Amino acid sequence: MEFKYARRMEHLQASEIREILKVTERPDIISFAGGLPAPELFPVEEILNVNRIVLEEQGTRALQYTTTEGYAPLREWIAERMNARLGTSFDRDNILLTHGSQQALDLSGKVFLDEDDVVLCESPTYLAAISAFRAYGCKFVEVPTDNEGMIPDELDRILTSTDRVKLIYVIPDFQNPTGRTWSLERRKRLAQAAMKHQVMVVEDNPYGELRFEGKALPSVKSFDDIGCVLCLGTFSKTFCPGYRIGWIAGDKKAIEKYVLVKQGADLQCNTIAQLEIAKYLELYDIDEHIERIREVYRRRRDVTVKTMEEVFGPDIEFTRPQGGLFAWIELPEHINSRDVLLKSLEKKVAFVPGGSFFPNGGKENTLRINFSNMPEDRIVEGLQSLARVINEWADIS
Repeated sequence: MEFKYARRMEHLQASEIREILKVTERPDIISFAGGLPAPELFPVEEILNVNRIVLEEQGTRALQYTTTEGYAPLREWIAERMNARLGTSFDRDNILLTHGSQQALDLSGKVFLDEDDVVLCESPTYLAAISAFRAYGCKFVEVPTDNEGMIPDELDRILTSTDRVKLIYVIPDFQNPTGRTWSLERRKRLAQAAMKHQVMVVEDNPYGELRFEGKALPSVKSFDDIGCVLCLGTFSKTFCPGYRIGWIAGDKKAIEKYVLVKQGADLQCNTIAQLEIAKYLELYDIDEHIERIREVYRRRRDVTVKTMEEVFGPDIEFTRPQGGLFAWIELPEHINSRDVLLKSLEKKVAFVPGGSFFPNGGKENTLRINFSNMPEDRIVEGLQSLARVINEWADIS
């Protein structure tokens, strides 16, 4: 029997990353595919202690419903952290807790996008953001992007010449998928363009605290004078993804709209997860924990870059990220990375083809690799194997 589904289902496809991850669950696969944190760094013993304390001290509260906005002490901590690190000026009422920053992306689509509205994004951009926004029938315009971020003159040209632009979506720090970081000037220019054209910006920042080198830069939001920038954050990359706690921060009037659509989606985030994270932040040093993560990821980044320099030929380009979880590889144009993936999986190495990160298609000669989840020896083995596959493919193409 054929049932009638909503028109939006015509636009939706299974996440390519999630489909690849089904294969990578096998322990013999060297996976550069998912943006998975290193599980050996999860503070399991501390969380066991926190769980016990929360249930002993606040058991009935932890197991009860809570407000849609989220646990107030945790929202206060997030606001203070963002103000200190990113140059913002938030309080707890500027913060809405979400089920990961992915839910914040989905809620952004609900709040802002009607069918045929336009989203501007970096080229390439985060695959799961494309999926979240596309569900609302929007169109994407990719803004030409270089190593410093969106090219300002191109952004202004597109904003001037394109109707129905509702959102600009960006990841200025250690971007997914490329690992690139925006310059200070490009952040200022984006805020200025958004204010000039009165367009909302969604500034996604899941990786900003995972900087290995260089100086931390202020957020795009810090240059916003009219409340047109919304900030997304998450505990998934700096703490534990299994809690699924993220947030969206912005102008209070905008946050009120998000609260309304979240009430229709799931009412609230997991209460006990919120209380446990807040208790961990009270009892333990999160900065010390994040520094341990940075040290491990820095080593893995260094090994990744060094190995790519050794095994890839001069016709293969790749990024050298200053932080985050990802590097980006560009192959010669005649090589399709999806074909390379099929061969690579035969060698038990997985990655994500880069074409999926371009909402309007193209650039099939690119690929994204993750370096956070594999130990150094497997990174070397996997990249050596990948290089052999690419060389073999180049020979037969």
